[in-house]
Amino acid sequence: MLTIAKLFGKSPFSPLQNHMKKVGSCIKKLSEIFDLVEKKKFEHLENLVAQLSKLEHEADQTKNDIRNHLPKSIFLPIDRSQLLEILSIQDCIADKAEEIGNLLILCPKESFSSFTKTFEEFFKKNLDAFWTSRQIVKEFDELLESSFGGIEAQKVKEMADKTSFKEHEADVLKTRVRKEFFSQADNLSPSAFYIWTKLIDEVGSISHISERLANRIRMILELK
Repeated sequence: MLTIAKLFGKSPFSPLQNHMKKVGSCIKKLSEIFDLVEKKKFEHLENLVAQLSKLEHEADQTKNDIRNHLPKSIFLPIDRSQLLEILSIQDCIADKAEEIGNLLILCPKESFSSFTKTFEEFFKKNLDAFWTSRQIVKEFDELLESSFGGIEAQKVKEMADKTSFKEHEADVLKTRVRKEFFSQADNLSPSAFYIWTKLIDEVGSISHISERLANRIRMILELK
């Protein structure tokens, strides 16, 4: 059973940061999976997706530990409900990574001709948005030292704006990906068509959730 000291360490934001580190591991593994798919090295695909599922489960366990051991009476620089909301948003990103991995397993191998250069850019832009939001969570300790104000707060607000812009860029690429995809849709089976449309949406959700996370943290700053 976790003690409060183990849960929080030296920072009241350690639980969020530890969980986000787990989420980051899921995204890194998803990037490895996409590298394999781009190179059409499918023999290790299921093994890597299984590793991703294990990482997502570890993130879930960390999330549940935080929820189960976060006392209602403990002093926090932000509301308990805000901390739990941020935790939930972070966890959605790990869930999406696992879902994308599972969809890639289901895709017929011959349909990966749909894996265009634009799709690669689209995927990377979504991950770029995530890593920017990840950096915001890392800044919590500095925000605490500055009492959630001053130069540090402005820096985080600018990072939130940067995440939002990357989400916009990802949406622009999503439209291009869809156009390219539908132009060759007649060459796909109905099942492959469904999986690819789902895959495009799920990849796009990474930047959407990352923007939501960044904006939620920015909102906390605005309320301080």
